[in-house]
Amino acid sequence: MVTPLQLVGNTPLLALERCHTGPGRLLAKAEFMMPGGSVKDRAALAILRAARADGRLKPGQTVVEMTSGNMGAGLAVVCAALGHPFVATMSAGNSPARAVMMEGLGARVVLTPQVDGAPGQVTGADIAAATAEAQRIAREERAFYVDQFNAAEGIAAHEVTGAEILRQAGHVDAFVAAVGTGCTFIGIARALKVANPATLCAPVEPEGSEPLMGKPVVKPRHLLQGTSYGLVPPHWDAGLVDFGMTVSDEEVTDWKARLATREGLYVGYSAAANVCAASRLLSSGRLREGATVLTVLCDTGLKY
Repeated sequence: MVTPLQLVGNTPLLALERCHTGPGRLLAKAEFMMPGGSVKDRAALAILRAARADGRLKPGQTVVEMTSGNMGAGLAVVCAALGHPFVATMSAGNSPARAVMMEGLGARVVLTPQVDGAPGQVTGADIAAATAEAQRIAREERAFYVDQFNAAEGIAAHEVTGAEILRQAGHVDAFVAAVGTGCTFIGIARALKVANPATLCAPVEPEGSEPLMGKPVVKPRHLLQGTSYGLVPPHWDAGLVDFGMTVSDEEVTDWKARLATREGLYVGYSAAANVCAASRLLSSGRLREGATVLTVLCDTGLKY
């Protein structure tokens, strides 16, 4: 028997052999299979456990966070299991399905108007507005403010993800992943590079929104909700980056359909971006023959 929170972590590692037939091997960590439906479950659990342990989060205290939906769903799961009321602030441009899921888990969802984005395309300015609202609510209600972008526990949680991957895969030549807070990329990349410093690690960004590569943001609107806000995350470690990769909205839409119809995996746009980049890297000639590239299936497509 297990408790619901024991469903967080130890996700399967999938070989995607129908949407990528070669060269090499494309592996993907099935993070969408956790109870909140995304990779963010790990960080949500790690942050709240640490805050409860050191007294920042009191028993029964309200938890507040800005979210694009995935962290909010993860926090809603953990708060429900641990007995904390949860308030999520989210840009109105994010998928309504995410708000429905959070509310179903007992969360109070506060939608903030978009500043310069559009439905399905949330910008850095939209995120800033939702963040300001979360901070206001936390002050007024004397709640615990998660502040996921500055919470180092999220990185440590994904160093554990990296250790899981090494046990499952044995050897990885390269790792690619889209970046939101950066915790998934940094944590996994650190674990892989400790095991083998030659492992190549590449963040994935939407075309025209590539601040991690030092480029100006010329296209703040894109399909990758929860990632690529047009800024460099506070904990970003450029020393882990070997090169960057970009994807277009058209490629992401195509790969989302490929994963669904060829692999039976109905996942989100950031997962599709990751697999697109991984397949392209394997076909680029940049890696050894028969190389293995790892990526992350960030969330379920049911949230869109």
